[in-house]
Amino acid sequence: MKLEALFGKTLEELKVITERFGLPGFTAKQMAEWLYKKDVRSIMDMTNISLKNRSIISEQFEIGRVAPVKVQTSIDGTKKYLFTATGGRYIEAAYIPEAKRATLCVSSQVGCKMGCLFCMTGQQGFQSHLTSGEIINQIQSLPEFALITNVVYMGMGEPFDNIEEVLKSLEILTSDYGYAWSPKRITVSSIGIIPGLKEFLTRSKCHLAISLHSPFDEERLKLMPVQHVYPINEVIKVIRDFEFGLQRRVSFEYIMFKEINDTSAHVKKLATLLNGLHCRINLIRFHPIPHTPLEGSDDATIKRFQEELEEKDIITTIRASRGLDIFAACGLLSTKELVKNNQVE
Repeated sequence: MKLEALFGKTLEELKVITERFGLPGFTAKQMAEWLYKKDVRSIMDMTNISLKNRSIISEQFEIGRVAPVKVQTSIDGTKKYLFTATGGRYIEAAYIPEAKRATLCVSSQVGCKMGCLFCMTGQQGFQSHLTSGEIINQIQSLPEFALITNVVYMGMGEPFDNIEEVLKSLEILTSDYGYAWSPKRITVSSIGIIPGLKEFLTRSKCHLAISLHSPFDEERLKLMPVQHVYPINEVIKVIRDFEFGLQRRVSFEYIMFKEINDTSAHVKKLATLLNGLHCRINLIRFHPIPHTPLEGSDDATIKRFQEELEEKDIITTIRASRGLDIFAACGLLSTKELVKNNQVE
């Protein structure tokens, strides 16, 4: 019988388990402390729980932690970790150290069903959702765990397509019974699935990033099929209607594609679309991936685009490219591993 994982359970879920076994009410809090504060690897190591009760729990549950199976290190210090997932597939997490911070980019699904033209993960197709435990495992299992200052949900998959497990992972990361991180340390990125967006805004205090990539409807539709279901103007309306606190940030991700979305007309349309919204735009260099006709804008064009946006009073940053020598773009390393194992062409 396959044992169920405890790692990734919220405090309320742990209480349900302890009640099922007739254990004292405080046992759930003890279990949470072992799981998220003491890095326990075995239920039998939860020494402040009686041996009898540990044995009872172990009959149906295990901790559920797994180590990465591979790591690649870039000359710039970026590390790409590979984890096994459902059906012999893989997920990735990217550790990005900088002078004053260290960011970890985590995945939320195995593959992705959204089919964005510029995304390697989408070419794998969708396999399964990650559980809350599988998401947090990408964080706590790393040797650099203690050095991580920020986490971004920008890896494989669409977080708002797996909203309940993502929200559970955010609760554990930010709750006192879990890691007690400030929500300001965490950013969740989405292409704009509105039902999930609404749940995220009301049930979390973490930062939001929306993948925009074009302000023109038909052009965005060619890049991102989700535009047909959740047009970007409707996504922005939801954001406008929500009361954000001063400490909660909204940003828009904008990959720069040569001669597609990098003109002054795009700047003008972006200024109209985002008029009056307190936000920032992150410009991202595109590095070509297999099976796509897209090319990245050159540095001069990206710099000009930034300057024109700032003239419109839109805070605009250019994201530094990292880990180019280790397949750092999302989905490249896992796809390479699948090809090696003859699971995709």
